[in-house]
Amino acid sequence: MEGYYFFSESQEPVRYFTFPNNFGILTVAQNALVRFKDHTYTISASPLENIVSDFVFRYTVPLEIVYENMVNEITIYFKPLAIHHFIENPFAPGSGSTDFNPFDDFNEVMRLIFEERDREKQIEMLESYWLSKFVLKDLHLISHILADLETSTRMEEIAEKYGFTRQYINRLFHKYVGKTASEYRKIHRFRTSILQHGNSRNLTELSYGALFYDQSHFIRDFKAFTNINPALFFENVDTAKENIWLFI
Repeated sequence: MEGYYFFSESQEPVRYFTFPNNFGILTVAQNALVRFKDHTYTISASPLENIVSDFVFRYTVPLEIVYENMVNEITIYFKPLAIHHFIENPFAPGSGSTDFNPFDDFNEVMRLIFEERDREKQIEMLESYWLSKFVLKDLHLISHILADLETSTRMEEIAEKYGFTRQYINRLFHKYVGKTASEYRKIHRFRTSILQHGNSRNLTELSYGALFYDQSHFIRDFKAFTNINPALFFENVDTAKENIWLFI
């Protein structure tokens, strides 16, 4: 896991944009109503007692998150491939799975975690539960291909290195990452540019440091992922924080 965070029903409602990344994002909410339409998640309190879970693994445009009411919520970020150590066949067509219920005891255990009011005990319960589901899988091949995609190596060269066709590599990516190899690479470059922004003197240096072909390529991809140009994005988003959100 890359990490996780908690929201509480006692917090003030928030509204923000979140931007594409290569993590698998599992969000679990208690007594909530979650609606998705036109790239917007709207969350409100539900009069019914329930556990609502959603696993998002593929999005290439900003997602707007609107909390009409705050609810108790836990969001877990899984590194690429990591979800395979916990469940079989997590990826379905589309961008994610609503009503994500990976284990027979999942809803009941998450309900117990939400009912625990001590945050440290909640964290202990959450980590112990997921550790109990961990099964080590052999993911070396796809891990090596991922590492190659995070370099400037051309797709044709990567395919030749492993004796595969580009089509076969994309089939592997759909199975293990939930998106195409091209989508993964573009998002990796985008996220790398955010991480390197503070150490770059200008957009040209940032473009080449994040392995874009040139500045125009960087700006084009960046606007596709954020809907705004890089200069405006960096003026309004605190890239030093772990969660890259634009609050509105």
